[in-house]
Amino acid sequence: MIRTLKWIAFLFLLTILWPVIENKIDNDKFAQSMDRFQSQIDEWDENSTVLSAIEPIVKSIQSFLAQLNIHVEWPNDIQKESPLVQKPELQVPSEQTFSIHNMELGYDKSIVEQQTGPAKRVTRNEYGLKWHAYHKDFHNFFMAMYDSNNKVVGLYTNQDLIASKNGIHIGTSKEMVLEVLGNPISGLQKGMTIYQFQEDRNYDVFELDEAYVTIFYDKYAGNTVTAMQIISKGVEQKKRDFYTKASQELTIGFEYQMFDLTNATRVQHQLPILIWDDHVSETARKHSLDMAEKQYFDHTNLEGESPFDRMKEDDVTFRLAGENLAYGQSSSIFAHEGLMNSYGHRKNILQKDFEYLGVGVAFNKESHPYYTQNYYAN
Repeated sequence: MIRTLKWIAFLFLLTILWPVIENKIDNDKFAQSMDRFQSQIDEWDENSTVLSAIEPIVKSIQSFLAQLNIHVEWPNDIQKESPLVQKPELQVPSEQTFSIHNMELGYDKSIVEQQTGPAKRVTRNEYGLKWHAYHKDFHNFFMAMYDSNNKVVGLYTNQDLIASKNGIHIGTSKEMVLEVLGNPISGLQKGMTIYQFQEDRNYDVFELDEAYVTIFYDKYAGNTVTAMQIISKGVEQKKRDFYTKASQELTIGFEYQMFDLTNATRVQHQLPILIWDDHVSETARKHSLDMAEKQYFDHTNLEGESPFDRMKEDDVTFRLAGENLAYGQSSSIFAHEGLMNSYGHRKNILQKDFEYLGVGVAFNKESHPYYTQNYYAN
């Protein structure tokens, strides 16, 4: 990655100084090469993730040129911060108790995407369906799930996109939620088995409008509403077991969902987004698989290797790194919300200096998922 960024910096500098160089060079082949370089830079220019990675290098180049008393016209989009993404004006739901991004269960996919554009990512979830993630650089982030008729049967957000008929929204206290909605359910029945929720959970589940509404709380923000998931009863009842049978598609889905949830949370806390890293994702995936196969749950593996040992062994170069682990949650959503209510894990998710994130998921023989997040900066 460092070598790539150095090449980007070189090409960027060459592009900026090209008017000066062009006067001294008359070589058709060299000019054609520069045209190809410029075309690649134009592609990078459309990629906000690449631009955010380049920005520190650009600043170093600016400083270097200033020392040489060379003044150049710098592109405006590098110098200025990205414009704020406008939040949609939330409306009171027309039919149901809650809406997310002004969307309700039963809406057609065409209505959703007329307002948002196409999904940024589509991944398999624990219901055998797919989460469609919508956002603008992780602002206004929400996910929608559709049935075979392209009707919304699931919604989730961890940003300020919740509207209601009863005044509940992001930041509402748990006490107010219980006062308005009454007692939550204590568990879910799957076939002949009732799965009881833990007493010390960071969420409540309510039966409303032929749906299960899960309201997540943030204990570090005074036990206030931090996220919401709405799943139609029909979809939930078709899920016969608490844990979904493992598959490669579900593994990939959980990994990318956890990555997206992390970035959506960072944006909500005014932090820069992280870049997905395939290399360290493999490190994370191997550790999750090792824990699943050998039936342990720890940052230090059975060979005594720490997360940092494993990253170094896989040639991941870092100046700052961290690891989060989760086990047993039925989905990436519940795993992420749990991590946000654990101080050390939360600290990693909200570490402003991290730059890259890799997520690895593996399942044991009972299809219980193990989640590993590896963060780093270089």
